[in-house]
Amino acid sequence: MLNRICDLPLDDRPREKLARFGAGALDNAELLALFLRTGMKGRSAIQIGRDLLEHYGSIGSLGSAGVGELAKQPGLGLAKACQLVAAFELGTRAAREQLNQTPLDSPERIYQTFAAQLAWLRHEKLLVALLDTRLRHGGTVEVSAGSLTETSAHPREILRPVITRGAFGFVLIHNHPSGDPAPSRQDETFTRRMIESADLLQLRFLDHVIVGRPDAGRTPYYSFREAGIIV
Repeated sequence: MLNRICDLPLDDRPREKLARFGAGALDNAELLALFLRTGMKGRSAIQIGRDLLEHYGSIGSLGSAGVGELAKQPGLGLAKACQLVAAFELGTRAAREQLNQTPLDSPERIYQTFAAQLAWLRHEKLLVALLDTRLRHGGTVEVSAGSLTETSAHPREILRPVITRGAFGFVLIHNHPSGDPAPSRQDETFTRRMIESADLLQLRFLDHVIVGRPDAGRTPYYSFREAGIIV
Protein backbone atom coordinates (compact mmCIF):
# COMPACT_ATOMS: atom_id res chain seq x y z
CA MET A 1 0.00 0.00 0.00
CA LEU A 2 1.30 3.43 -0.92
CA ASN A 3 2.09 5.55 2.10
CA ARG A 4 2.00 8.94 0.41
CA ILE A 5 -0.78 10.58 -1.56
CA CYS A 6 1.78 12.01 -3.98
CA ASP A 7 2.69 8.42 -4.95
CA LEU A 8 -0.87 7.73 -6.15
CA PRO A 9 -1.86 8.09 -9.81
CA LEU A 10 -2.98 11.66 -10.43
CA ASP A 11 -6.67 10.85 -10.83
CA ASP A 12 -6.66 8.88 -7.54
CA ARG A 13 -5.42 11.79 -5.44
CA PRO A 14 -8.33 13.31 -3.44
CA ARG A 15 -7.81 16.92 -4.53
CA GLU A 16 -7.45 16.14 -8.24
CA LYS A 17 -10.26 13.58 -8.06
CA LEU A 18 -12.63 16.13 -6.52
CA ALA A 19 -11.70 18.80 -9.07
CA ARG A 20 -12.36 16.45 -11.98
CA PHE A 21 -15.33 14.37 -10.80
CA GLY A 22 -16.89 16.36 -7.94
CA ALA A 23 -17.03 15.77 -4.20
CA GLY A 24 -19.46 12.87 -4.57
CA ALA A 25 -16.75 10.79 -6.22
CA LEU A 26 -14.69 10.72 -3.00
CA ASP A 27 -15.27 8.27 -0.19
CA ASN A 28 -15.35 9.44 3.42
CA ALA A 29 -11.67 8.75 4.06
CA GLU A 30 -10.67 10.74 0.99
CA LEU A 31 -12.82 13.69 2.06
CA LEU A 32 -11.22 13.60 5.51
CA ALA A 33 -7.79 13.53 3.88
CA LEU A 34 -8.49 16.89 2.22
CA PHE A 35 -8.90 18.46 5.66
CA LEU A 36 -5.99 16.58 7.22
CA ARG A 37 -3.79 17.55 4.23
CA THR A 38 -0.73 15.60 5.43
CA GLY A 39 -0.15 12.19 6.91
CA MET A 40 2.46 10.82 9.26
CA LYS A 41 5.38 8.46 8.86
CA GLY A 42 4.07 5.26 7.34
CA ARG A 43 0.46 6.51 7.04
CA SER A 44 -0.97 8.79 4.36
CA ALA A 45 -3.73 11.27 5.13
CA ILE A 46 -6.20 8.88 3.46
CA GLN A 47 -5.09 6.02 5.70
CA ILE A 48 -5.39 8.22 8.77
CA GLY A 49 -8.91 9.07 7.63
CA ARG A 50 -9.72 5.37 7.37
CA ASP A 51 -8.22 4.78 10.82
CA LEU A 52 -10.47 7.48 12.26
CA LEU A 53 -13.58 6.01 10.64
CA GLU A 54 -12.71 2.54 11.90
CA HIS A 55 -12.08 3.86 15.40
CA TYR A 56 -15.31 5.89 15.64
CA GLY A 57 -17.49 3.64 13.52
CA SER A 58 -19.20 6.36 11.49
CA ILE A 59 -18.92 9.92 10.25
CA GLY A 60 -21.62 10.96 12.72
CA SER A 61 -19.73 9.59 15.70
CA LEU A 62 -16.49 11.15 14.48
CA GLY A 63 -18.26 14.49 14.06
CA SER A 64 -19.38 14.46 17.69
CA ALA A 65 -15.83 14.10 19.05
CA GLY A 66 -14.32 17.21 20.57
CA VAL A 67 -11.02 18.89 19.79
CA GLY A 68 -9.26 17.50 22.85
CA GLU A 69 -10.18 13.93 22.04
CA LEU A 70 -9.35 14.17 18.34
CA ALA A 71 -6.01 15.81 19.03
CA LYS A 72 -4.89 12.60 20.78
CA GLN A 73 -5.58 10.41 17.75
CA PRO A 74 -2.48 9.21 15.84
CA GLY A 75 -1.52 11.57 13.05
CA LEU A 76 -3.70 14.48 14.16
CA GLY A 77 -2.65 16.92 16.87
CA LEU A 78 -4.35 20.19 17.81
CA ALA A 79 -4.29 21.92 14.40
CA LYS A 80 -5.80 19.03 12.45
CA ALA A 81 -8.32 18.33 15.21
CA CYS A 82 -9.48 21.95 15.01
CA GLN A 83 -9.77 21.70 11.22
CA LEU A 84 -11.98 18.61 11.47
CA VAL A 85 -14.23 20.07 14.17
CA ALA A 86 -14.59 23.28 12.14
CA ALA A 87 -15.50 21.29 9.03
CA PHE A 88 -18.21 19.34 10.83
CA GLU A 89 -19.59 22.52 12.40
CA LEU A 90 -19.79 24.22 8.99
CA GLY A 91 -21.69 21.21 7.64
CA THR A 92 -24.12 21.36 10.54
CA ARG A 93 -24.71 25.07 10.06
CA ALA A 94 -25.19 24.71 6.32
CA ALA A 95 -27.81 22.01 6.84
CA ARG A 96 -29.58 24.16 9.42
CA GLU A 97 -29.56 27.19 7.11
CA GLN A 98 -31.28 25.22 4.38
CA LEU A 99 -34.05 24.21 6.76
CA ASN A 100 -34.51 27.54 8.52
CA GLN A 101 -37.16 28.68 6.05
CA THR A 102 -39.01 25.37 6.31
CA PRO A 103 -41.76 25.31 8.94
CA LEU A 104 -40.95 22.97 11.81
CA ASP A 105 -44.47 21.64 11.64
CA SER A 106 -43.76 17.94 11.96
CA PRO A 107 -41.56 15.72 14.13
CA GLU A 108 -39.75 14.49 11.02
CA ARG A 109 -38.72 18.02 10.05
CA ILE A 110 -37.65 18.80 13.59
CA TYR A 111 -35.54 15.65 13.59
CA GLN A 112 -33.99 16.49 10.21
CA THR A 113 -33.07 19.96 11.48
CA PHE A 114 -31.34 18.87 14.68
CA ALA A 115 -30.18 15.28 14.12
CA ALA A 116 -26.79 16.30 12.74
CA GLN A 117 -26.16 18.33 15.88
CA LEU A 118 -27.48 15.87 18.46
CA ALA A 119 -27.76 12.29 17.25
CA TRP A 120 -24.16 11.23 17.91
CA LEU A 121 -23.45 13.12 21.11
CA ARG A 122 -22.29 11.02 24.05
CA HIS A 123 -24.17 13.09 26.58
CA GLU A 124 -27.70 14.46 26.65
CA LYS A 125 -28.26 18.00 25.48
CA LEU A 126 -31.52 19.94 25.74
CA LEU A 127 -32.35 22.65 23.21
CA VAL A 128 -35.23 25.10 22.94
CA ALA A 129 -36.15 25.99 19.35
CA LEU A 130 -38.02 29.31 19.10
CA LEU A 131 -40.67 29.54 16.38
CA ASP A 132 -42.51 32.40 14.69
CA THR A 133 -46.19 32.45 13.73
CA ARG A 134 -45.44 30.42 10.59
CA LEU A 135 -43.58 27.86 12.71
CA ARG A 136 -40.24 28.80 11.16
CA HIS A 137 -37.10 28.39 13.23
CA GLY A 138 -36.16 31.73 14.80
CA GLY A 139 -33.27 30.67 17.01
CA THR A 140 -32.06 27.93 19.30
CA VAL A 141 -31.05 28.13 22.95
CA GLU A 142 -29.08 25.40 24.70
CA VAL A 143 -30.60 24.93 28.13
CA SER A 144 -28.54 22.11 29.55
CA ALA A 145 -25.98 19.45 28.78
CA GLY A 146 -26.32 16.26 30.80
CA SER A 147 -29.31 14.28 31.99
CA LEU A 148 -32.65 16.04 32.41
CA THR A 149 -32.89 16.88 36.09
CA GLU A 150 -34.76 19.39 38.22
CA THR A 151 -31.68 21.60 38.45
CA SER A 152 -30.43 21.38 34.88
CA ALA A 153 -33.78 21.73 33.10
CA HIS A 154 -36.09 23.77 35.26
CA PRO A 155 -39.14 25.18 33.40
CA ARG A 156 -38.15 28.77 34.16
CA GLU A 157 -34.79 28.32 32.40
CA ILE A 158 -36.55 26.90 29.37
CA LEU A 159 -39.36 29.45 29.19
CA ARG A 160 -37.20 32.52 29.83
CA PRO A 161 -35.85 32.81 26.24
CA VAL A 162 -39.31 32.09 24.83
CA ILE A 163 -40.67 35.09 26.75
CA THR A 164 -37.73 37.47 26.38
CA ARG A 165 -37.42 36.89 22.63
CA GLY A 166 -41.14 37.17 22.01
CA ALA A 167 -41.45 33.80 20.28
CA PHE A 168 -44.84 32.62 19.09
CA GLY A 169 -44.11 29.12 20.29
CA PHE A 170 -41.34 26.68 21.07
CA VAL A 171 -40.20 23.11 20.62
CA LEU A 172 -37.97 21.13 22.96
CA ILE A 173 -35.38 18.80 21.49
CA HIS A 174 -33.04 16.51 23.34
CA ASN A 175 -31.04 13.43 22.43
CA HIS A 176 -30.52 9.96 23.85
CA PRO A 177 -26.82 8.98 23.61
CA SER A 178 -27.83 5.31 23.36
CA GLY A 179 -29.48 6.02 20.02
CA ASP A 180 -32.85 4.69 21.25
CA PRO A 181 -35.34 7.58 21.28
CA ALA A 182 -37.92 5.83 23.45
CA PRO A 183 -38.84 8.16 26.34
CA SER A 184 -37.90 7.36 29.89
CA ARG A 185 -40.26 7.90 32.80
CA GLN A 186 -38.22 10.98 33.65
CA ASP A 187 -38.70 12.31 30.10
CA GLU A 188 -42.45 11.91 30.44
CA THR A 189 -42.58 13.56 33.86
CA PHE A 190 -40.46 16.45 32.63
CA THR A 191 -42.65 16.95 29.56
CA ARG A 192 -45.86 17.00 31.59
CA ARG A 193 -44.35 19.62 33.91
CA MET A 194 -43.46 21.71 30.87
CA ILE A 195 -47.02 21.42 29.54
CA GLU A 196 -48.38 22.72 32.84
CA SER A 197 -45.86 25.57 33.00
CA ALA A 198 -46.43 26.65 29.39
CA ASP A 199 -50.21 26.56 29.84
CA LEU A 200 -49.94 28.68 32.97
CA LEU A 201 -48.04 31.36 31.04
CA GLN A 202 -50.17 30.91 27.90
CA LEU A 203 -47.18 29.91 25.77
CA ARG A 204 -47.41 27.58 22.77
CA PHE A 205 -45.56 24.37 23.56
CA LEU A 206 -45.68 22.65 20.17
CA ASP A 207 -43.66 19.48 20.67
CA HIS A 208 -40.89 17.72 22.53
CA VAL A 209 -38.82 15.54 20.20
CA ILE A 210 -36.26 13.02 21.39
CA VAL A 211 -33.49 12.50 18.84
CA GLY A 212 -32.06 9.03 18.43
CA ARG A 213 -30.29 7.25 15.59
CA PRO A 214 -31.69 5.14 12.75
CA ASP A 215 -31.90 1.42 13.35
CA ALA A 216 -33.67 -1.43 11.61
CA GLY A 217 -37.41 -1.12 12.12
CA ARG A 218 -37.11 1.89 14.42
CA THR A 219 -38.06 5.51 13.85
CA PRO A 220 -35.01 7.60 14.86
CA TYR A 221 -37.05 10.05 16.92
CA TYR A 222 -39.91 10.18 19.39
CA SER A 223 -42.54 12.93 19.39
CA PHE A 224 -44.65 13.67 22.45
CA ARG A 225 -47.19 15.37 20.16
CA GLU A 226 -47.48 12.28 17.97
CA ALA A 227 -47.94 10.25 21.13
CA GLY A 228 -50.87 12.48 22.15
CA ILE A 229 -49.23 13.81 25.31
CA ILE A 230 -48.88 17.34 23.88
CA VAL A 231 -52.04 18.55 22.19
